[in-house]
Amino acid sequence: MNEEFIESLKEIVKEKGIDEDLIFSTIEDALVLAYKKNYGSNNSNVRVEMNRVTGDIHVYSQRDVVEEVEDPICQITTKEAKEIDPKYQLGDIVELEVTPKKFGRVAAQSAKQVVIQRIKEAERNIIYNEFITKEFDIMTGTVIRKDRGNVFVNLGKIEAILTPNEQILGEQYNFNEKLKLYIVEVKNTTKGAQVVVSRTHPGLIKRLFELEVPEIYDGTVEIKSISREAGSRTKIAVYSNDENIDAMGACVGPKGIRVQNIVNELNNEKIDIIKWSKLPEEYISNSLSPAKVISVEVDEDNKSAKVVVKDDQLSLAIGKEGQNVRLAAKLTGWKIDIKSESQAMEQQEIDVNEE
Repeated sequence: MNEEFIESLKEIVKEKGIDEDLIFSTIEDALVLAYKKNYGSNNSNVRVEMNRVTGDIHVYSQRDVVEEVEDPICQITTKEAKEIDPKYQLGDIVELEVTPKKFGRVAAQSAKQVVIQRIKEAERNIIYNEFITKEFDIMTGTVIRKDRGNVFVNLGKIEAILTPNEQILGEQYNFNEKLKLYIVEVKNTTKGAQVVVSRTHPGLIKRLFELEVPEIYDGTVEIKSISREAGSRTKIAVYSNDENIDAMGACVGPKGIRVQNIVNELNNEKIDIIKWSKLPEEYISNSLSPAKVISVEVDEDNKSAKVVVKDDQLSLAIGKEGQNVRLAAKLTGWKIDIKSESQAMEQQEIDVNEE
């Protein structure tokens, strides 16, 4: 140990943001173990002191002052203690230096291992603390490799995992490609921070709109609900408390540029922007866009709605494989039963005849 080592250590402590007292006390604890291991000491009362300026190390054997010695390794008589220093009294602790001549080499190796370990721990904690604040946020990452269906993405200080469940079906992830990703979870593991990201999460849509639409970012326009089938279609319900602000128009942007940027980022995923309403009938009607709705009858108790559309609008309202009505139901939180105008009339005639 020398002054150069101490200076280097303090520089590392400052650079990595590690507590200086913690690392020195940890080194001293490690040196106690090193002393016992290398010099076969059975004395449990050993203290190691490191000079924080020169790096000099001293090992002290600690003994209790007693009237009659039962364990000479841990105890010393009052008489013997007073011979060392007349101030010692019964019950005091006497420290005798027992520093081995070649202990410096052992100490240096032990200290090095502890410092390396502490630096790794500190760096892991710093990275975790940085990324935990980004949980449920959006980041840009670079694809670096694929392994067993997982895609690993470089987020700067850490690799994130895009698992198969979080990947958009049919989307290709090419080496060095940049992606917008939603931070689903940040875990603190024994190997450090583990970041799970997503391309399918509805939160990605929300964050992309916040990036593209200033009115959403500043709170003028509010996203009320999102329903998404990643890679295919998304519905987003928006609202503004300011009557002078067109919530849907703000999201679409001049010449559709804002929503188009999001569509491009998501490889042409279709996005329906819906006007939210506190009136269930109006909200449900809007949610079935682009279909035109004739009427909506709601059952508040069962939170279900019967919707009637023109005959030529039925397939549009239901959507391919039922996607449009499925997303509308998820968006609004209502069960939606759709009938065409002619089907509704037939049902009405049946109901009348039954009466």
